[in-house]
Amino acid sequence: MAGATSRTGESKTRRAIVKLLKTEGALDSARLAKKLRVTPMAVRQHLYALQKEKMVNAEERPVPLGRPAKFWKLTREADRLFPDAYAELSVALIDAVGETFGSSGVDRLLQTRLARQKREYAARIDRDAPLSKKLQQLAQIRSDEGYMAEVHAEGPNAFVFLENHCPICAAATACQGLCATEIELFQAVLGPAVKISRTEHIIDGERRCAYRMTI
Repeated sequence: MAGATSRTGESKTRRAIVKLLKTEGALDSARLAKKLRVTPMAVRQHLYALQKEKMVNAEERPVPLGRPAKFWKLTREADRLFPDAYAELSVALIDAVGETFGSSGVDRLLQTRLARQKREYAARIDRDAPLSKKLQQLAQIRSDEGYMAEVHAEGPNAFVFLENHCPICAAATACQGLCATEIELFQAVLGPAVKISRTEHIIDGERRCAYRMTI
């Protein structure tokens, strides 16, 4: 029983480490230890175990004092720990639509999906709420769909909207139109007064998608 409890605790800590690296990017063991309220030695043991599983790797970075520190980050292998929204099936369906109906058929498929999303999102986002509340509601919807979304205020009318995971990444890589409709979707539910620009993009090799939203 004690062994099972210990393994459960280890698994929980490793999941927490993976989530932190996913949402915050590369971190050193000291920062991870502080956030998790465990010792740096304990964190390093978990990191080395994750490294053996090829889930993380480390790179040395200079620090103000002392020797360079190891900063840990997730590998592509770790993507399987997060939702992928039936990646292979999605890509196969998109390819099949393209082969059967051509590019116009794919465009119609994307527009049908977009129209459905607009209706579903609009039903859950308060049209008359301030932008900050709308973004919190949008982040909840996107997180429910597996995007691990969060909002950070840069000022009274300026925000950064982050998506730390893309559950449709494989499909979006095969069909870039999926990403193009995302901004149109956000614009529709947030309102025409909101200016939206994508500043980071997973498809381009960034670790997350980021949008700057201002009024």
